[in-house]
Amino acid sequence: MRRIAISVAVTSMSVMLAGCGALNATGSSGGASPTKGNDVTIGLLLPETANTRYEQFDYPIFKKKVEELTSDKGKVDYANADADADKQSSQMQQMIKDEVDVIVLDAVDAHAIAADVEKAKDAGIPVIAYDRLAEGPIDAYISFDNELVGEVQGRSLLEALGGDGEVTSKIVMMNGSPTDPNAKQFKAGALSELQDAVTIAKTYDTKDWKPENAEANMAEAIAGIGAGNIAAVYSANDGMAGGVIKALKAAGVTEMPPITGQDAELDGVQRILLGEQFMSVYKSYPTEAETAAEIAVARIQGKAIQFDALTSDRVDSPTDKDIPAQLVPVVALTKENIADTVVADGIYKLSDICTAPYKEACDKAGLK
Repeated sequence: MRRIAISVAVTSMSVMLAGCGALNATGSSGGASPTKGNDVTIGLLLPETANTRYEQFDYPIFKKKVEELTSDKGKVDYANADADADKQSSQMQQMIKDEVDVIVLDAVDAHAIAADVEKAKDAGIPVIAYDRLAEGPIDAYISFDNELVGEVQGRSLLEALGGDGEVTSKIVMMNGSPTDPNAKQFKAGALSELQDAVTIAKTYDTKDWKPENAEANMAEAIAGIGAGNIAAVYSANDGMAGGVIKALKAAGVTEMPPITGQDAELDGVQRILLGEQFMSVYKSYPTEAETAAEIAVARIQGKAIQFDALTSDRVDSPTDKDIPAQLVPVVALTKENIADTVVADGIYKLSDICTAPYKEACDKAGLK
């Protein structure tokens, strides 16, 4: 549940803190120990590889920031669960056994992992929930404003339909995994925009966020509604949008209805250029990953003022309330602002996006 959603630009915050001398402050807030120096070991548990962001952006950006913050003395113990909750549980238990100093956790199953979060607490290891709000006694949470993500997607879909849409317009909702609390928030945000404006003809919670599951769900929706009767598709992320488009093409659709996405994956950006996908939600992974590293290092080094400043928001999970948090803002990515978002932030080079099959579309969009 989102309680306070005050989005603060972390880069400007860091400058402000540095100016006040707070970055090197220490204390004992929240039980943080000031005894650790730069020789910290941070466990990083990421959930899956189907979404390319984790391997391409989150892990390397997080690792680089930890090294920067610790003068290259800190290390990251990294594991990816490949969308397997049991595997992630084993990985986390191994990190507890190895006595890492702090764990940054992006949970496959936010509810199932709660027992392991409790074990970490019992072992004196703080747990920072990353991207997804895990249950159990976590010390802090860093993510994006997830309900706002859904609102941006829903609003964009209505704009693509010509403004407010029409109640008779039939929409298919392709939501994320039911084990991911973010998916519920995306869905709630989207419904706040869509439910009274259009007809939601079919809705699916897509197991493990897998594109192939989204493709199968979409094929079922097409069979039930008729491809020509689908005005738009709400897809919670870019990977599933790809599956949705495959199903529509298999049904003979040549001109795609408006389709949303999220994560600004390279394939998604290229589909937006071609007009196959209407939009994505760009989330600044560098900001999220770097902030997570700052929070983790501040927590284990006992830098209470810095930790508190970096977690000035508060959120509730099903098991805990008033969790210190940082909620990072998001941007609707369309053909018009590719250069100002993923290119400007260094996520992709124009040469990555504008390969031969997309060169003409790039030229039309002014990407040269």
